[in-house]
Amino acid sequence: MSVNFVAILIASLIPLIVGFIWYNPKTFGNAWMKAADMTEDKMKAANMAAIFGLTFLFSFFLAFAVQFMVIHQWGVFSALANEPGVNDPNSDIGIFIKDFMDKYGNNFRTFKHGVLHGTISGFTIALPIVGINALFERKGFKYIALSVGYWTVCLALMGGTICAMK
Repeated sequence: MSVNFVAILIASLIPLIVGFIWYNPKTFGNAWMKAADMTEDKMKAANMAAIFGLTFLFSFFLAFAVQFMVIHQWGVFSALANEPGVNDPNSDIGIFIKDFMDKYGNNFRTFKHGVLHGTISGFTIALPIVGINALFERKGFKYIALSVGYWTVCLALMGGTICAMK
């Protein structure tokens, strides 16, 4: 099994696209600006090229990690990674992996299943990280809800995209 870099690159665009919609003033943008203590002046002073470039880079890292959460078959490879002959398709372990993938390689490889795991990741990973930071930054519940909502939607769509692209 190999990394699907096309799926990772496509999933890396999702936080940018969702962010364009989520943080638009016609959706949650004004509420987020108030909750985050953000002003128009701060927004205008930002280096948007750097922000978008780094957002894509960080989203790539995130998408790379998401594949291991949403594709169950990676667990088999993880468990067998140090076995002698794992990279030799003619070895006993190589034949086992091929047979396994032929039989079970498409199990749970749907957009819907990836969305499920992405959503779970939003509540079990994004919420604790964003929530802890927000508590120490003295941000309120609205900030946490808006930020975690955004990341949960992103992770759900990233998970669905990666899981479905075989």
